[in-house]
Amino acid sequence: MADQAAGEPELGKAQKKRSKTPLIAVVLAIIVALIGVGFYWFLTRNQESTDDAYTDGRAIMIAAHVSGYVTALLVNDNQFVHAGDVLVRIESRDYEAVRDQAAGQLASIEAQRDSASVALDKAHTTYPAQLAQAEGQLLQAKGQLFESQAEYDRQHKINPAATSQQSIDNATANLQQAQGQVKQAEAQVQQAALVEQNIAQAEAQLRQLEGQVAQMRGNLAQAEINLGYTSIVAPQDGWITKRNVEMGNYLQTGTQIFAIVAPEVWVTANFKETQLTRMRPGQKVDIAVDAYPDLKLKGHLDSIQLGSGSRFTAFPPENATGNFVKIVQRVPVKIVIDSGLDPHMPLPLGLSVEPVVRLQ
Repeated sequence: MADQAAGEPELGKAQKKRSKTPLIAVVLAIIVALIGVGFYWFLTRNQESTDDAYTDGRAIMIAAHVSGYVTALLVNDNQFVHAGDVLVRIESRDYEAVRDQAAGQLASIEAQRDSASVALDKAHTTYPAQLAQAEGQLLQAKGQLFESQAEYDRQHKINPAATSQQSIDNATANLQQAQGQVKQAEAQVQQAALVEQNIAQAEAQLRQLEGQVAQMRGNLAQAEINLGYTSIVAPQDGWITKRNVEMGNYLQTGTQIFAIVAPEVWVTANFKETQLTRMRPGQKVDIAVDAYPDLKLKGHLDSIQLGSGSRFTAFPPENATGNFVKIVQRVPVKIVIDSGLDPHMPLPLGLSVEPVVRLQ
């Protein structure tokens, strides 16, 4: 009985010890969790991240400037091209004919312009000379009139017995003829006196032809431009994407035939507006790419768009309608990739990424 009494206290102690073990484990777990949370907060207190981010870049849509059949297709899907490379050729014979026609019209109107220029030079000499000639003829006619008037007066003043009726008639006829020549000469002088007007008319004709020359030159230039558009060239380096043209296709003006994706790639991250408080351009960014888990990219925050994503939608929200509901907006942030890219494995546009911005 003594042994049984001595064992009961020891059993109670063991039971109490076992009952405290789960409590201690819970306390330790809580402490570890708090330490973990605190450590995680300490490590991420100067970071902001989002999974609403993707690779972005420039995709230049290539379209036909002129219509026609495709006679040469010199690129394939996802091919890398350089600026100035010929990508597609369009049937050019129609545009060559238009160019030659415009060149012929220009040559013809230039010849007319040159003729008008010579005529203007002649006009500066011819019209003053014609005026001088008309004035001289007027003086000559007046002299003839004076002589005829004197003869007429003599025939009518002398004794009729000393002359004849024929002489009197001749003197009268000569006087009338001389008077008519004077009037004719005066009219010629009036006509020839329009020297400035005639020269101005020649100058206007020359200006008109010069305007037509300029118009024909414009037509020729446009024809040459259209002829040049029959060869579609790459505006910059990049990869051919979304090709939808084949040999023999008839292209309408403005038809988009493919896109060229430029080599430069960046990240567009849509951060919540509450995450922008400490973000500044130039801050370092770590970038993880979902498609390539082993690819670790480094970059920096380039700029923050001056407007939320919803502000630039086709139908932006109108908050003055009376049924306003406040929601957290997202703002696009441009992140430039500084290092980590594989030159042999360009990143396609639109890949999901997760950037982490260091707020320092």
